[in-house]
Amino acid sequence: MTDDDLLRYSRHILLDEIGIEGQQRIRDARALVIGAGGLGSPVALYLGSAGIGRLTLVDDDVVDLTNLQRQIAHTHDRIDQLKVESARAAVLAIAPDLDVVAIARRVDAAALSGLVADADVVLDCSDNFATRQAVNAACVAARVPLVAGAAISFDGQLSVWDTRDPESPCYACVFPPASAPPEVRCATMGVFAPLVGIVGSMQAAEALKLVAGIGTSLAGRLQMLDARDMGWTTIRVARDLACPVCASRPRA
Repeated sequence: MTDDDLLRYSRHILLDEIGIEGQQRIRDARALVIGAGGLGSPVALYLGSAGIGRLTLVDDDVVDLTNLQRQIAHTHDRIDQLKVESARAAVLAIAPDLDVVAIARRVDAAALSGLVADADVVLDCSDNFATRQAVNAACVAARVPLVAGAAISFDGQLSVWDTRDPESPCYACVFPPASAPPEVRCATMGVFAPLVGIVGSMQAAEALKLVAGIGTSLAGRLQMLDARDMGWTTIRVARDLACPVCASRPRA
């Protein structure tokens, strides 16, 4: 790291759990973020400000006036701009030397497979069940840890799906592809603005812990938040040995 890096990231380096070695691992890491909206905004900003080595943002949408209530990476003067370009500009305004890649399209399974395989950690900040299943399948195939979040109305959800560990479930173990719930979107259900910041910030924290090699991840635990009373519920989740996505991977 340069002298500027040592100063910029000094508050991380001062932490015994991170130090220079941990910060260097963050600087060397490659993060893939699917979605640059409500969850993707705090994820991108915190990963960028923490000095992640390469940040790849994937989203095919543009900034809309209704997004500005909660999608903090975007600004009024970037309405109608591609979200990935807007989020890239926001990250580079904080850390101009970062490698931030903007991919403005809806990726198919083949493209997703290549992007995931080239990442050290994937963060699912999407807003639909089909995309979550596709991202999970690609992460299982590439053995790349997945940090997935969701937020609608006043309800948030967060977990880490790390199939490098034979005991750890994948997303499909707990949410089978065949049991798709009715689609709910912010445009029809609404969402409490700070909720996406809470969940997205926690996604960024879990991703940084994974790449820095510190702490204990949420793998095997599903965290759910009711922001009406700020009550957290933790559910232990186990691997499904008959999972249609990950049943073929080695067992402990």
